[in-house]
Amino acid sequence: MAWDLSLRPLRSLTVKRRWLWGARVRPWLFGLWGILLMLGLLWGWPTPAQSPVATVATGRGGAVASVDDRATQIGLQVLQQGGNAVDAAVATAAALGVVEPFSAGIGGGGFMVIYNRATDTAVTLDGREEAPAAVTPNLFTDPDSATGAPLPFYPQRISSGLAVGVPGTPLNWATAVARYGTRPLGELLQPAIALAEEGFTVDATFAQQIERNRDRFAAFTSTRDLYLPQGEVPAVGSRFRNPDLARTYRQLADGGMNPFYRGEIAQAIAQTVQVPPTVADPPFRVWPGAMTLADLDRYEVRVRPAWETDYRGYHLYGMGLPSSGGITVGQILDLLETEALGAMDRAPALHRLLEAERLAFADRNTYLGDPEYVDVPLAGLTQPDYLAQRRTLIPTAGPPNEGEYVAPAGNPLPFQEDPSPSLTTLPTVALNFGPEGQSTTHLTVADAQGLMVSYTLTLESTGGSGIVVPGYGFILNNELTDFSTAVPGPNVPEPGKRPRSSMAPTIAIAPNGDGVAFGSPGGSTIITTVAAIAVNLVDFGMDLAGAIAAPRFSQRNGGLTLVETTLPGADTLAHHLWETGHKLTETDEIGAATGIFVKADGTFTAVAEPQRRGGGSAAALP
Repeated sequence: MAWDLSLRPLRSLTVKRRWLWGARVRPWLFGLWGILLMLGLLWGWPTPAQSPVATVATGRGGAVASVDDRATQIGLQVLQQGGNAVDAAVATAAALGVVEPFSAGIGGGGFMVIYNRATDTAVTLDGREEAPAAVTPNLFTDPDSATGAPLPFYPQRISSGLAVGVPGTPLNWATAVARYGTRPLGELLQPAIALAEEGFTVDATFAQQIERNRDRFAAFTSTRDLYLPQGEVPAVGSRFRNPDLARTYRQLADGGMNPFYRGEIAQAIAQTVQVPPTVADPPFRVWPGAMTLADLDRYEVRVRPAWETDYRGYHLYGMGLPSSGGITVGQILDLLETEALGAMDRAPALHRLLEAERLAFADRNTYLGDPEYVDVPLAGLTQPDYLAQRRTLIPTAGPPNEGEYVAPAGNPLPFQEDPSPSLTTLPTVALNFGPEGQSTTHLTVADAQGLMVSYTLTLESTGGSGIVVPGYGFILNNELTDFSTAVPGPNVPEPGKRPRSSMAPTIAIAPNGDGVAFGSPGGSTIITTVAAIAVNLVDFGMDLAGAIAAPRFSQRNGGLTLVETTLPGADTLAHHLWETGHKLTETDEIGAATGIFVKADGTFTAVAEPQRRGGGSAAALP
């Protein structure tokens, strides 16, 4: 199938399920690759404990980087067999749904940025989960509370039918390959089907994530039976199989999207949400949701223009609303444009980055939401004079008023001509700094024909809602907990609305024609991670491996600054920030990025985390 991005990023398009009929997979699709894969799975692929996994790889034939080597190798095989970067991204993501099922899968959603070097254009696919039609702004209000307080986030709010949004990932895959790929979706799912059916070796991360969710997983019969067989966490080094997921993937391979959004799988999803499969005496009250077959049937992927930002001659393509990722990253970089960060010592430069993050998050939290429901003053927020005004609030030393300072939002309205009468005065917003799920995954792919893909997908929290759809082997998301529980505001729950996201898959093109695709998981820290990687690359001249491995700090206008404490160099920088008035809180890690650097001469360098989340996997074709 031919692809032409140059004709498509000019307007927001909608893709419906009925246009994406699947064809039965032909026997020859397995080919030699299928035979080798099946034998490899039966014999057991090397695990990180047996053979070191590369986190940096170079080549000229294409590249893949993800959190897991099994998924990365599947994507690389697709490139090697002539598939393009979109094909490889979907095959990699499907494999991650098997081996990283607590971070991503067909029960969740995500955002994809695709760049075509031949036409110098980018397009984005919005596969964000969507609220059912029965949702109201008081979705998470505790009915037993006399004050109208929300349900406790953990475990009542997160592990409930109320938290589940209509999944977007399967239709996102189908849309991507139908519009921009070269292989049928059914063919691309075959390696993941084999991986789920024949099994894979349990690593420490997989076992640890089950252990951390033991109580939640044990509350649902379907999840307990799959992930806690005989009541125990699968042992590291044992083989884990998910034949139910293999059958589900096979239904998608054979029947396209109809089974998932209007057929057998759709019925199972709606039933699971409405009547969660709890054990006889669950350890906490599990609230049912109201998702229906009609909600699933209505779901559509939005094909949108990329959000574009310039920074010191680099042109960045990212996600627009309902993700706040591209816009907020862009605003952070715009606020830093006049700062000579590269000429500064690292500590004062880091201070300015953190204060730019603080200001950008103040505006994000006040104004950004699903554009189909919210009149967002984007023209004002990105107007140069407005940014210049906001830039004056960046102090040269410590934060204003020393301590847990929270910056106010700006007033962008005087800086735009708004034709809409609905936004002539500043909106009233009840700000809410509730938790945002950290469990997401990011993958990047580039091919020799000039396509680059940056793709972030998620279930929201680690383990999503904790509810496996009985008989189908995948976990449902808890994405609706990304909505604010404080009313009013741009991110309150509404029927059919998509919760505001922080996912920020990004592709940047340098003045000399070099390109880099990158992104990270990490909830709202995704934005600060992506901004920091951009600053490391552009201002400090780091290579991509250094930019990803560097210590991270995150300021999201919540007062305290989040600091990694496990990486070399972090302590010195943290000490300087503390001395200048920043109040810090520690964490083991922030994000888990991947990226691919593509030189204008066609050389690829794929990079994954060397340490965070146990390290990732990068691979490239010679």
